[in-house]
Amino acid sequence: MNAPATTEPRLTSLSHGGGCGCKIAPGLLSEILRGSGARLPLPPELLVGIETSDDAAVYRLNDEQALVATTDFFMPIVDDPYDFGRIAATNAISDVYAMGGRPIMALALVGMPIKVLGPRTIARVLEGGEAACRAAGIPIAGGHSIDSVEAIYGLVALGLVHPQRVKRNADARAGDRLVLGKPLGVGVLSAALKQERLDADGYARMIETTTRLNTPGPDLAALPGVHALTDVTGFGLAGHALEIARGAQADVVIDWSRVPLLAGARALAVQGFVTGASGRNWAGYGAEVVVPEGFDPVDRALLTDPQTSGGLLVSCDAAAVPEVLAVFGRHGFEAAAEIGEVRAASDAAPRLRLQ
Repeated sequence: MNAPATTEPRLTSLSHGGGCGCKIAPGLLSEILRGSGARLPLPPELLVGIETSDDAAVYRLNDEQALVATTDFFMPIVDDPYDFGRIAATNAISDVYAMGGRPIMALALVGMPIKVLGPRTIARVLEGGEAACRAAGIPIAGGHSIDSVEAIYGLVALGLVHPQRVKRNADARAGDRLVLGKPLGVGVLSAALKQERLDADGYARMIETTTRLNTPGPDLAALPGVHALTDVTGFGLAGHALEIARGAQADVVIDWSRVPLLAGARALAVQGFVTGASGRNWAGYGAEVVVPEGFDPVDRALLTDPQTSGGLLVSCDAAAVPEVLAVFGRHGFEAAAEIGEVRAASDAAPRLRLQ
């Protein structure tokens, strides 16, 4: 349905895992990075580093500007090379928005199996990335390419933010409400696509959500009532909500009935279309998640479903929720919804709690 009209293999057949489902499992990543933040002296201008697993690094340039720097890349999540490029670029740029910044330029990261894919296919991947950058109003100012066994594409994305408007994932407060900007289910739809069981409408929904830039980020960062901001990507809603909980040393409570899902995602999950990353996510952090008795395994799979180019997750004052939802609405995010709250920790360690 979505493969280019050539004798080349489907892009998704060349990758062992697509999109943000390629991420190293959270437990293993934590082990790999343990202690790495203490290896080098950190300058005072570095406002955000690796200490809270935030979306991007932020470096203060002067009293009015801080540089937001991030990179993201992955293997194909779809077979159409143009769509793959758009999704990967949109996902990378999202980390700038998630810090409250505005993107200013990007560098392309390209790894392609040149003996397997032809020049036109590879060019279409790059054209898709360029289209996403044009939509964000930024140039691709350079990059780097290699001959790779698996197809890989992504960006280094750079942006600017006022130092006082940097929104970390660690600054939520007890009493805050949580608002999610996009529905969940991208990983489920991608699993169905890889097995050629996703229909045209499902594919259209998947492309629409994964190529929608998280442009509300800077406007949300400007609201005094917004305390923390992140985007939901490869570790799923549960993983990124836990990052908020750990940073605040508080519990995050999610009302699962209020969490928006992509149309058809739950039905596909019921049929078994879930990613391996969903299980790896749960293995990595499930001990920190409290679910109600009888919580459906399908819902757990959706809770941990890796989101490629997922939505912003906002922690804000209760009084700010209408304004936060209004910002999302002005940017065309009609599915944005209040899904939970931040509470004082009830145990020695912060938890994610489902109700």
